[in-house]
Amino acid sequence: MKTDLTDTTSSKINKALVLGRRAIGTPAIGMVLTLVIVTDEENAYDALKAANEASREHPSRTLVVIKRPSRSPRDRANARLDAEVRLGADASTGETVVLRLYGEVIDHAQSVVLPLLLPDAPVVVWWPVAAPADPANDPLGALGQRRVTDSYASEHPVRELAARAAAYTPGDTDLSWTRITPWRSMLAAALDQVTCEVTSAEVEGEGFNPSVELLAMWLADRLKIPVKRATSSGPGLTAVRMETTCGPIVLHRPDASLATLCIEGQPDRAVALKRRETSELIAEELRRLDPDDTYASALRYGVERLGETARSEGGGAPDGAGRQAEETPAGQPAGEKPAAKKTAAKSSAKKAATT
Repeated sequence: MKTDLTDTTSSKINKALVLGRRAIGTPAIGMVLTLVIVTDEENAYDALKAANEASREHPSRTLVVIKRPSRSPRDRANARLDAEVRLGADASTGETVVLRLYGEVIDHAQSVVLPLLLPDAPVVVWWPVAAPADPANDPLGALGQRRVTDSYASEHPVRELAARAAAYTPGDTDLSWTRITPWRSMLAAALDQVTCEVTSAEVEGEGFNPSVELLAMWLADRLKIPVKRATSSGPGLTAVRMETTCGPIVLHRPDASLATLCIEGQPDRAVALKRRETSELIAEELRRLDPDDTYASALRYGVERLGETARSEGGGAPDGAGRQAEETPAGQPAGEKPAAKKTAAKSSAKKAATT
C-alpha cells in the first residue's frame, strides 16, 4: 500500500501511517527500532532496497531523508515537504516513509524526522554516501544511538579513516569495518589452533579499500606487532599472512568467494569467505546498539603507524580509548615468559573478533 502526500507535514504523515495500518488490518506497531537513511536521489533506491531486506530480521520504521537542493533563490525560499508512505508488501516487514525536502526545510530536517520516530525505540542513522565529517554533531545524527557511515563510498576512502578517528564518538561505526567481521573471526580461530607467538603480519587488498587498512590496524593494535599493507588487484581483501615462531599462517582469498587457510603442519582448508551484500552488513549493525570499543581502538591506531616496529612490552601507556594493554599478572615477574606472551596475543585477537 502506497500513499503519496504533496506539500505535507509530519502530523499528516503520522495520520497516514495510522490510517494505512488500519486499512491493511495491522493496527498494532511491531517495529523494534527506527532506521533513518540520509541519502540523495541517486542512491535512495539501493539504500532502501538494502534496508527492506534487513528489516526481515529487524522489523523497523524506515525514514528515507532525501534533500533536494533548489537552483534558484525563489525555489530556495519556498519550503516544501513531499512524502511517500509505504505499508504492507511495499515495505517488507516494517513501515517506510520517503521524505523529500525542498527549500529552507533542508536545513531543518531534524524537525521533520523527530515527530516520526517510534516512541521508546532505538534510533539508527545511516549515511550510504556523503556522510558528515562529525556524524554525532550532525542534526540528524544527534537523534540516533548508532550512526553508520561507509568510508568506502567517499572520494578518498583511506583518508576518510583519519577523519573518522578524529571525530569518533561512542556509537559511531562504519560498514568498512563490518565487512571484515568474517576475516577477524577466521583469523582468531586460526590463532586458537596454535601455541605460537605472532611476530609480524601482512594484509593484502585493493589500494582504495579502507577495509584493508582497518584489518591491518586491528591486527597491529591487538597483537602489538608490525603489520605491512600490500596492494593487489582485488576484489576487496585478498590475503592475510602472519609470521609466527611455528611457521606462517596464511588466509588467501583470490576470487571473493572461497578462501584457503594454510597453517604450518596442518592440511590446507577451504573456507567460505564471500563478499557480503549491503543488506547483510546493515542487518549485522542493527544486531548491536551499544558502542563498538574494538572498532574505536583499531580506528585510533592510525594508518600512518602501519609497519612500525611494535612497542616493547610495558613501554608506555596505551593510546586510544578502549585499547586493552598487555599487563603482567599479579605475583608474576616483570620479565614475562614467551608462553604467557603467546597466550595474551592469541586471546586478545579472539576477544576482538567476538566483540
